[in-house]
Amino acid sequence: MHANRALEKLMAGNRRYVDDQVVHHHQSGTRMRAISKGQHPFAVILGCADSRVPPEIIFDQGLGDLFVIRVAGNILDDAILGSIEYAVEELGTPLVLVLGHERCGVVAATVKHAAVLGHISTLVNAIQPAVNQAKPRPGDLLDNAVKANIEMVVAQLKASMPVSEFVQQNRLNVVGAQYNLEDGAIEITA
Repeated sequence: MHANRALEKLMAGNRRYVDDQVVHHHQSGTRMRAISKGQHPFAVILGCADSRVPPEIIFDQGLGDLFVIRVAGNILDDAILGSIEYAVEELGTPLVLVLGHERCGVVAATVKHAAVLGHISTLVNAIQPAVNQAKPRPGDLLDNAVKANIEMVVAQLKASMPVSEFVQQNRLNVVGAQYNLEDGAIEITA
């Protein structure tokens, strides 16, 4: 599947979700048995671990359709990069969608410079450059920081080897999107 078709398929699924017209395809025992020997997801979703933003549901997809990586703040690290590279190189996945959402808690903690314990500081440190980019923008700082974080992760992916080579070879498209918690709609942002 071409990356543009993959993105269209995701957005069509989100429209079904928003319109309460989900079809729940690929969610049966038959599908489970059909994909038991191998997977061919059409998109990688790097999304936040927030329980309100489950990719398979908000994109109305099923078993084997999406290669989902979830981490608070949809940040990027070496393990996540390796997972994305695996999906592209080994599974032939043509699209990576970085999915943030409004009112992200870990982005809010970074904006507030909240005292965080333990390994949460890893998340805050990864998001801080996006907050710094968002500060001069007009409007709500948290909203701007969420968008800046999505943009930053998309840029990091596109600059990372070998992902950047996959993009240059037209084997991969990397886009950013934001989920609206109020209405369930997804907006492409980067």
